[in-house]
Amino acid sequence: MITGPVRGADVGSFEQGIFVMRIAVIDDYNNAAAALPCWSGLSAGAEVRFFPDHLADPAAVVERLADYDAVVAMRERTPFPAEVLSRLPRLKLLVTAGMHNAAIDLAAAARQGVVVSGTRMTPFPAAELTWALILELSRRAGAQDAGLRGGSWQSGVGTGLAGGTLGVVGLGKLGKRVAAVGAAFGMDVVAWSPHMTAERAEAVGVRAVGKEELFSSSDIVSVHLRLSDSTTGLVAEDDLRRMRRSAFLVNTSRAQIVDETALVKALGEGWIAGAGLDVYEEEPLPAGHRLLDAPNTVLTPHIGYVTGDNFALVYGDSVEAVNAYLGGSPVRVLSGE
Repeated sequence: MITGPVRGADVGSFEQGIFVMRIAVIDDYNNAAAALPCWSGLSAGAEVRFFPDHLADPAAVVERLADYDAVVAMRERTPFPAEVLSRLPRLKLLVTAGMHNAAIDLAAAARQGVVVSGTRMTPFPAAELTWALILELSRRAGAQDAGLRGGSWQSGVGTGLAGGTLGVVGLGKLGKRVAAVGAAFGMDVVAWSPHMTAERAEAVGVRAVGKEELFSSSDIVSVHLRLSDSTTGLVAEDDLRRMRRSAFLVNTSRAQIVDETALVKALGEGWIAGAGLDVYEEEPLPAGHRLLDAPNTVLTPHIGYVTGDNFALVYGDSVEAVNAYLGGSPVRVLSGE
């Protein structure tokens, strides 16, 4: 029985005298969330259902979630714009992995009385995946493995990193980690962002340069910016044209930061040597998507944050957020201000 400062039937419903808060965990690819033990810690009377499939159609999302009081969303896999939120009048709590989600209209949620709570996430996995992509582009270990198993002995020549230039676009938590590894490989590391200063760069042992210099001088350009109105399309065709023909672009941040049409053109026409991507404008990436046929690419299915320790942290915090809401004291509340 849920007692205390909960708003009774405004939050859920009563069935046989027992309060029930219905919780939907959506986009649970591979049933990763469902397999965690943290859900046993939910307050008595709360029930949870897991949905491993992804729904791209907003109408289908609304139909699925109409009877739920709370939704736990993994990152930006499913958007919650105002038009979707307005069609979910029963929704009272929306929990998102991480403390920032550009796919949730926080202002609309606040107007509707929906509490949006975030969770903690570790900054390490995405930086580690960045280097997995860089190393695969430069040394092609995976491709060489596939070739060896297919009967060939050595195919192509790799690219060394020591003495090369790593250009980091965005020097936040992830960018700093990627820069530190580049320095450990003996690379000259340069950085740029719209608000970069020489002092910020020097504090982490890299050089601040202008945008044009970063793209024209780097052997590897790695993107680590938060998606916003100001960063959407920030890496444009002109920037890709400035890159060396031997250079690689890596994006484990958000697809919309890089002009996808220009990137496909750059790969097809050989402006750059290749690209490593973990993020896409449309996810899951549909069969026949143009990037799947683009040459010289290493593509991963948005797994930068997908590690067991990260999921345990995210979903453990999600349980805490539900319990805190039911107790009348929501935690890690996100606002649109």
